[in-house]
This record gives sequence, structure tokens and C-alpha cells, in this order.
Amino acid sequence: MTLVGTGEIVRPAARPGHGAEAGAAGRLPAVGVGVGAFNVVQLEHAEAIVTGAEAAGAPVVLQISENTARYHGTLGPVAAATLAVARAARVPVAVHLDHATCPELVQEALDLGFTSVMFDGSALPYEENVAATAAVGARCHAAGVWVEAELGEIGGKDGVHAPGARTDPDEAAAFVAATGVDALAVAVGTSHAMATRDARLDFALIGALRTAVPVPLVLHGSSGVPDPDLTRAVAHGITKVNIATQLNRVFTGAARAVLDSDPALSDPRRYLGAGRTAMAHEVTRLLGVLGAGAAVSAAADGAAADGAAADGAAADGAAADGAAADGAYWREPTAPARLASPPA
Repeated sequence: MTLVGTGEIVRPAARPGHGAEAGAAGRLPAVGVGVGAFNVVQLEHAEAIVTGAEAAGAPVVLQISENTARYHGTLGPVAAATLAVARAARVPVAVHLDHATCPELVQEALDLGFTSVMFDGSALPYEENVAATAAVGARCHAAGVWVEAELGEIGGKDGVHAPGARTDPDEAAAFVAATGVDALAVAVGTSHAMATRDARLDFALIGALRTAVPVPLVLHGSSGVPDPDLTRAVAHGITKVNIATQLNRVFTGAARAVLDSDPALSDPRRYLGAGRTAMAHEVTRLLGVLGAGAAVSAAADGAAADGAAADGAAADGAAADGAAADGAYWREPTAPARLASPPA
């Protein structure tokens, strides 16, 4: 397993009956499965996320935001490190550019080998957002790269995840048709960088969007959602679940505890290692909340069994091979083996 296309992870996880995916329902899980998409700020983040995904036996998406590229001064070095970690992984890993507002940054990501891009034109007026997103999408598709977008808050400037913003299903369907994007971030009650996990999701709206929109739905700002509601959101039709702040809290908390316990400590490997280990465990736990471990393995086993039953017909046999290939992206949980203990 290694670096794979984002769509190769997200599409098989989408809930059956999900718009254009309905035709492949026989090869998809009987209930929604969430794909964890976790943000990378530094090398330790990428290592922790992949280690956590390996322990869960689940594919994962590593995300680098435009803000992180700005923090490092450029996209290239953090991207190169993240792509290297993805290529060495024991589970399928995609690398995604998150919340890009600059077409030049999108082009750089394509040149570097990213497997997907989220273009954020949500602050633009609707017509400009459609035009800009369609143009970026055409460039990405020409390079074989998957595209995510935000519809935005119609008539406003705070974007799709402004407090109180909600995505209209009909407008969402029209936006996807006009832009040709592969996934859509929707406003259903979350907001970015929440410090508390008390967001209230509109599950009826998630269900309506899932019915209306022919591409997988993406939940941003998921750190503010309590665990049971993350599970419920996936069951109602969310597929890709973006989480950053929650993992940063866990990482920072573990690093702070090590520093507090030893005021004379100066070796960053000691506290960064503690943060990395804590974050890996949290990734494994969150992937379980999203149903990305045993539930998907069981679904993949079912798809393979259906394929075996169809061996008599060549066409059915080929379809079964495809189902088995999808199922191969999901594995039984294993013990984390990537991270060594920090040096003494």
C-alpha cells in the first residue's frame, strides 16, 4: 500500500444511494463509512496520522492547508516530507491540498504530486465562485487529480462554515453540476477551530444533501463535533471528515505534559515524540468513531464474497475483481509499529 488517489479512497466509502454513486451500490458498504482527513503541520503530524491509520487498518487522507504552506514560507518542503511518509505507508494514503484560494498554489500542488485539491472560492460571489472553481477543476482533472470545493454562504462573505450557515440542497446540486467537482464541503452546523466539542449538526439537512448531491459530502470543522454525532453524520451521508484542531489539542497536550514534568528538558525529540505518539492513538480512535476499521473490512469481505459467487460469468468476474480491489484498501486493525520510543 502506498500513495493513492483521493477518489480511490473516498468513492468506495460513500454511502449507497449517494447520487451518482448509486450505480455502484453493490460494491459499497451497506452503511456510510467515514474517511478520516487529518491536517499536517509538520513531519511529526504526518508520521502520527499514518501510524494511527495503520493501527486501524484504514486508508487516510493527509491534508496540507494553504495556511500551513504560508507558515513554512512555501509548500514544497512540507509537501515532500508528507508525500514521502505516504509512499512508505502500510495502508493507502492520499495527500490533499486543503483550502487553497490561490490557483498558483493549486498548480504547485499538481506539480508536486498531490492526489487532490480543495479549492476554496466560498468568499467569492456565487457566479465568480462557480467560474473559478470550474477553471481550477478543469486543470486538476486534466492532471488526473480529484477536486473538492465549497459552495459558500450565498450572499455572504463568511464562507460555508460561518456560524449559522447552511447549504441549500438544490443550490448544492446546481453548483456541482456547474463546476464538475468530485466532492462538496457542506455547511450543516460546524465551524472551524472550535475549542469545544458541542457543535449541533443538522442531520435532516445532511440526509437531504446526500440525496440531492451526486458526489461525496465533506464535513469541515469536525473537531467541534462530539463522537456520537460524528458517527451519526456518517450514517446520514457524510463521507470525508476533516479534523485538525482536535489532533492539535492532543499533540500539544502531550508535549506540554512532558515539558512541565522536566523544566530542564531541551531535546525536542522528547516532547515532539510524546505529541506524535498521543496523536497517533487519537487518529486510531477517531477512525474507529468514523467506522473506518472493522465495519469497512466486513463490507469488503462481503463484496469479495459476492464477487466469488459471480465467477461463472466473465463480466461478473471482472466486477468482482474490482470489488476485491476496493476491499483491499481496508485492513483489520494492527498494532502500531512505526514509531520508536523517544530517545532517553
